[in-house]
Amino acid sequence: MSTPLSRRAALRALTRFWADDAGLSIFSALLLVFVFVVPPLLAPGSGRRVAGDITYALLLITGVHALAGRGLARMVLMPVAVITLAVYLGSRLVPVPEPWVLGTGLLSLLLFLAVVLGQTLRAGPITFHRIQGAMASYLLLGVIWAHAYALLVQLRPGAFSGPVSAADGPRAFLYFSFVTLATVGYGDVLPVHPVARSLAMLEAVTGSLYLTTVIARLVSLAVAPGGKTGGDSSA
Repeated sequence: MSTPLSRRAALRALTRFWADDAGLSIFSALLLVFVFVVPPLLAPGSGRRVAGDITYALLLITGVHALAGRGLARMVLMPVAVITLAVYLGSRLVPVPEPWVLGTGLLSLLLFLAVVLGQTLRAGPITFHRIQGAMASYLLLGVIWAHAYALLVQLRPGAFSGPVSAADGPRAFLYFSFVTLATVGYGDVLPVHPVARSLAMLEAVTGSLYLTTVIARLVSLAVAPGGKTGGDSSA
């Protein structure tokens, strides 16, 4: 049985995870597994996993804590993170309308994006791990839009045509989200509702702008005269 001391030690370790640049690379690897490896292995309609929800909550709270050691950011971000996670995790115990669950999940992912971008773009040398953090932010954009599409389908059934099932939640839209983010568009899943089309256009534009701004900016700083690069972390 865990003691309060051991729990505090675990939280401190997770906070150090975010403070260390190497944590960005680890988080990027976790996202790759979550997006590209896990979904095909899950049965349709299998829903969320308790272990996954707990890991998600711990990473978010400690990430916001590491980012929000800056006065106003702590007062704004931490309460929002706690409230969104309370609704998201509480839906396992009490009935919560699915749009509320998806909405709070979407908000928590936006906080995750703020955490990762904040750690990636903070002052300090541009390392290999910072580049990995930028890649993780790009993957987060795809997951965020998948949640947005799933939320839209809950509010407007039939917003998409093609082999997608609302019962699978955001997981059903990961494929469509990433082919849209990468501006591939195979055409097997189509947005038919005006809001769905607007979201898809916005995601395609965001994906292109992200690659030409954030990634290019980091790389240019890394190779600029006087800039530092390397694989070692920089807290």
